[in-house]
Amino acid sequence: MTLEHSLHRAAAHATAAHQLLRPTPRTDDKPPAQLRRYEVCSLLPNGSVVETRHIAPALPLFEQAFTAFARGSLVETDVGPVAIEDILPGDRVRTADGSFGEAVWKGMTTLIPARNSASGASMKLTTFMADSFGIQKPSSCVVAGPGARLLATPPHLRHTAKAGEILTPVQDFQDGMTIFETAPPAPVDTFHICLRTHAVIKVGGLLFESYHPGAEALRLVSYPIKTLFLEMFPQVESISDFGPLAFDRTLATQA
Repeated sequence: MTLEHSLHRAAAHATAAHQLLRPTPRTDDKPPAQLRRYEVCSLLPNGSVVETRHIAPALPLFEQAFTAFARGSLVETDVGPVAIEDILPGDRVRTADGSFGEAVWKGMTTLIPARNSASGASMKLTTFMADSFGIQKPSSCVVAGPGARLLATPPHLRHTAKAGEILTPVQDFQDGMTIFETAPPAPVDTFHICLRTHAVIKVGGLLFESYHPGAEALRLVSYPIKTLFLEMFPQVESISDFGPLAFDRTLATQA
């Protein structure tokens, strides 16, 4: 499929989604729902890699799939640390248990962290200073996006969960000192990657999850939105093809 065809099809579905999101004629002067461009790089079953661009409403369903890691984040692979923007489908990424998983998908979008999304969600980044979780954890500054989750338990959940075995949004770790919110006014490229199976990967020395939408992510969405979402993941045909979650998530983000 050519890039032009992909954009045309994405725009057509986005238009259908708008009509469903606003089923009655507008009688006010509010702006239409925000659209965002998402770039995808996927590994096809025949072993080839395809790059496509998509246009979709800036809804949490889409934004969480593209906003885990800021440009320059170092992902540990079988050939050493590689910047997230240079990871390609087919690369072997180190997981928490010391094995390697094959990357099959990478997504990228551009945010302005100082602005909230169209749904009102915060797009601010979370900065982890060196040694914020102990010696060499991380070894240098790590900047995570709003879609990132760490395999760690924040202080306010330690009385209910076994430490280190729950996936938690990075925002829950902000302490205002060594882990804090940042909101640059300039555009920032953010990324996420998906492995063949859901896993915890090492990025900047910290344990983050690879992308997984959650088993119930499409349960309440409209057909146009569901179709548009699945078009962004040519390696799957349905939500069940993402497989099970490798670890539990905090209840606030369990999909």
